[in-house]
Amino acid sequence: MIEELKAKLGEEVERLQRELSITLPQEIKRAVEHGDLRENSEYKAALERQQFVQARLGQLRQRLSKLSQIDVAQIPTDKVGLGSEVTVQDEKSGERETYHLVFGDAVEFEEGHVTMSSAIGLAVVGKALGEVAVLKLPAGVRRLKVVELKTIHESSPAK
Repeated sequence: MIEELKAKLGEEVERLQRELSITLPQEIKRAVEHGDLRENSEYKAALERQQFVQARLGQLRQRLSKLSQIDVAQIPTDKVGLGSEVTVQDEKSGERETYHLVFGDAVEFEEGHVTMSSAIGLAVVGKALGEVAVLKLPAGVRRLKVVELKTIHESSPAK
């Protein structure tokens, strides 16, 4: 999971770096050739895009740095944590829901993905099989019992 996210972010870094060093300079050069820069919308748009790309590259590099610092060995093997797929059962309704805990900055969210910092994520992190997570919501309190747990260690490919 972590390696997949790093690869995805790395691809975006490469694409943006190419745009920053090749595409945008060409667009700026073409816009400059049109003359008066004060009223040149193409020039202004290219400069704004250049600033956006530089800012996005900074964010991506920061994320990649943080991802590199994560030690999967420090994530519990018997409790809900990053990368866990957890099925909970509402004690009141008996309804079951399955969540996959992901980073708050995950590139794409799929059905059932929740961030570690979301209300559900915070409630279930650190819970073991059979434990009850208390989820406090504006509409009331939900008690969710962990009935199934698959940690990042079980879903990671064997090394």
